[in-house]
Amino acid sequence: MNKSTFLFIGAGLLASLMVTGQDKAAVISQRAEALQVKLSEWRRHIHQNPELSNREFKTQQYILTHLKKLGIQTQALAKTGVVGILTGGRPGPVIALRADMDALPVLERNELPFKSTAKGEYLGKEVPVMHACGHDAHVAMLMGAAELLAGMKADIPGTVKFIFQPAEEGAPGDEEGGASLMVKDGVLEHPKVAAVFGMHIESWIEEGKVFYKPGPFMAASDWFTIKIKGSQSHGAQPWKGVDPVAISAQIITALQQIVSRQADLTKAPVVLTVGKINAGVRNNIIPEELEMAGTIRTFDTAMQQDVHRRMLNIATGIAAANGATATVTIKNNTPVTNNSPELTRKIIPILKKAVGNENVQETNWVTGAEDFAFYGQRAPAVFLYYGGMPKGNDPAKAPPHHTPDFMISDRMLYNGVKIFCNLVFDYAAIP
Repeated sequence: MNKSTFLFIGAGLLASLMVTGQDKAAVISQRAEALQVKLSEWRRHIHQNPELSNREFKTQQYILTHLKKLGIQTQALAKTGVVGILTGGRPGPVIALRADMDALPVLERNELPFKSTAKGEYLGKEVPVMHACGHDAHVAMLMGAAELLAGMKADIPGTVKFIFQPAEEGAPGDEEGGASLMVKDGVLEHPKVAAVFGMHIESWIEEGKVFYKPGPFMAASDWFTIKIKGSQSHGAQPWKGVDPVAISAQIITALQQIVSRQADLTKAPVVLTVGKINAGVRNNIIPEELEMAGTIRTFDTAMQQDVHRRMLNIATGIAAANGATATVTIKNNTPVTNNSPELTRKIIPILKKAVGNENVQETNWVTGAEDFAFYGQRAPAVFLYYGGMPKGNDPAKAPPHHTPDFMISDRMLYNGVKIFCNLVFDYAAIP
């Protein structure tokens, strides 16, 4: 064989390998789109059968049955969670893909063929249950990715962990749950995960599109309780008591001054919301005690600590000035969802290859919180937003998450499957 013949054959082999690489994305795209009917069926089944945090028993079995049929190794973790492990036919890293499973105590108002009429128990009370945040779609997309990747097992470079996580919305009462418990139970070990990817479907982003943000993306979520103790009196004689209701109004107003006048919002946003107040039993009795509860959202640790300090000073100071006492309790619930800046930048070409340049967009801070953050504390991680708003709709009129009218389109869930699968195949080649 002469030199020119050798070069010709070598060039042909290289071209063949390059075409094969290009064909991989085409095969993923074709197979993902072919799964769309199943994706909708899975999502609608889960939507019609929602379960609350740490109570996702039927959902767990639904997922386990699916993964076992695909020949994927399975394990139950964190009470109702599921981990599937698929070892590819080629050497490579361990990549984790995550979806959350739980629903919310919300009564659905949408008139859909698959509308939820389910009931559940939350903190000792019977409540309606609805997938009012899109976790049903997350499960369906990851089930689809598992099916597609199982069919391409021989070509997978490395190992894939499919993490189906319960209790993202928060475990009830004093129970443990969610991503923190999954991590505690070893979900990122044995084998050790090199990177974790997750997605959240959004009612205000057009279906098929994906949004990303390097660095701090979603806020830290702290929960607080302020208990005010005054002195009970007849409602007609307020001067004979110390009114915790009137004091709470002063405290609430002053707390908003932290956001509007004290926090340096050029660094990062701060949100402080009082969402619940409990006091009194009768309209003509000034109660002795009042309890208010709410949430704090921050993106910067120093700002977070400063807000905590100011809240304590404001509540105790105002209460004391009025002859009452105040006790402030703050629980660090969820840390900042911090996307690895380096990894985020590196996967942008993968996202564009998966769904098209025009469908990939950088976004801004999000004051919602996500316990996906706990995975990012242990391994490089990127969390993405994926569109579920029907094309042509107005984002400003999209029904918000966690509401009875929340609704998403499931017509393009296949794009989410494409994203997951392309990340698995292309991560190993990231320089």
